[in-house]
Amino acid sequence: MFRFLTLLCAAFLSQLPATAQAEVLATFYSHDFGDHFPHAFVRVKGTVDSTGEAVDTNYGFTAVNVSPAILMGSVMGMIETKDAKYVSKSNAHFTLRLSDAEYAKLKAHVEQWRNLPGKSYNLNKRNCVHFVMEAAALLGLKVNRQSKFFKKPKSFTLELMRLNPGLKL
Repeated sequence: MFRFLTLLCAAFLSQLPATAQAEVLATFYSHDFGDHFPHAFVRVKGTVDSTGEAVDTNYGFTAVNVSPAILMGSVMGMIETKDAKYVSKSNAHFTLRLSDAEYAKLKAHVEQWRNLPGKSYNLNKRNCVHFVMEAAALLGLKVNRQSKFFKKPKSFTLELMRLNPGLKL
């Protein structure tokens, strides 16, 4: 009788929908050059395990006003979130599965860059690629801080993938 009840319970439970595994995915993107910025950014999407919070946004770092002034030196910078159309026309390179702790680190990174004082954007020293590089490093990826691709987002992201074999969408 016990065996019959166990089988009956197992059959019943197998018919219930499985609960979804909570996870946040971080996808690293580049956007071909043009008059829209940022050219490198990170999209986060999923559900935070500990809170159930749904996440679907993206973060990039760019100049507040894109003008020839960015060629002359530092200008005001900002974290920017792009719309779905911009994301869909960008190149997704690889995705990382984030723990709640890693997601918290990424959010702190975004806030740190959002709150940089003064003229925080510099094409040569602190641009969208630098933002993505620091995000990748804090998530445990190997980065090349001497990269020759800080002005070439797609090439930089491909370099990240070469430095970290196994990265994929």
